[in-house]
Amino acid sequence: MKQKQILSNALWGTAAAVAVMGITTTVATATEPCGDLGECKVLIELNTTDGDIGFHFLVDGDDLVKMEGMNPDGKKFFKADAKKELREQFMTETFVESAEPVCRAVLAEEDEDIVVTLEEFLERWSPGMYTFKGKADEGEKPEGETELTHEIPAAPASLAFNDLTNVISWTAGDDLGNCATKLELDALELAGVLPEHPEDVDVDAWEVVFEPDVEDGDPTGSLKFTIRVAGGITPKEVTVPAEYIDSIPDDTWAKIEVGAIGGEDNATFTEIFDICINHTGDPECPEEDD
Repeated sequence: MKQKQILSNALWGTAAAVAVMGITTTVATATEPCGDLGECKVLIELNTTDGDIGFHFLVDGDDLVKMEGMNPDGKKFFKADAKKELREQFMTETFVESAEPVCRAVLAEEDEDIVVTLEEFLERWSPGMYTFKGKADEGEKPEGETELTHEIPAAPASLAFNDLTNVISWTAGDDLGNCATKLELDALELAGVLPEHPEDVDVDAWEVVFEPDVEDGDPTGSLKFTIRVAGGITPKEVTVPAEYIDSIPDDTWAKIEVGAIGGEDNATFTEIFDICINHTGDPECPEEDD
């Protein structure tokens, strides 16, 4: 999954939304105090269409030259040291995404691809308090902690785009797409692997991304539309501005991504592809229902 731009959750719990064009896709993450640090957060993110899962963390402080993270057992899982030019200018915000292996063998593209099932992933990244410790330029040692939970919201379902009204719509789901069916999730909840079924996890926000699906290097790829709306929005739909659609070249493929963001920032994303924007009849870019 592509790197995500961090947005504040200050808008969560309100009907307000933010629209951003010309940036990368976003990821849910909080901007909350973290002890002596400015902020820190750990979270789980799934792309339930591709069937991959990753661990993300963010830590922020002033004039840092070292940073390390410990899991709930006190074992170090991350360490960074500023060297040379960076040592002179210091570190502040550090955002890291783990690799995102597929969660089923059937999704692997190569025999050597690593497969990590949802259950294996949750066993690897234990719930609990994750501690971050830093060292600042003048010797200060800021420290803070933040909690990882296994409360994962269900994947958005029934994604659709109406090219007459420019409306993106979706519904609340009851599974984790290609990573786990509803029945599999029932079993994981019964076994105590999940604290509650994803369909019972509250969604604090929905994140919607409209992205031209072009080859690397094509400047059209930077023309992304992103918006975050409150979890209680009814109906679950967002209108993409006509001015934005008009800015995309004729006969351009696009994809849509909708993410369900839980209260602890864990996120599940669902995607749809092969949407033809500003179609002129070119057979290389057929209508959406062709």
